Amino acid sequence: MMWAGYNISQAGEQFTVEGDWPGEVMGKKKDGTWGGKDRPLYSPGDIFKVNEAGWLIKIGEDRDDTE
Repeated sequence: MMWAGYNISQAGEQFTVEGDWPGEVMGKKKDGTWGGKDRPLYSPGDIFKVNEAGWLIKIGEDRDDTE
């Protein structure tokens, strides 16, 4: 899947991918409710590692770290 038209903001060692509205890339609709995407880029609690080629690979979930 190719994602286009998004911005990446960085603050120190942290970064976020920003869509057209807050939470869009995580599957939120414009009104802030969940369910806007069948396959969101990432969701609260997702845990990733970065491989040598720079790919972020989902390795698990920490549901204690959700809203």
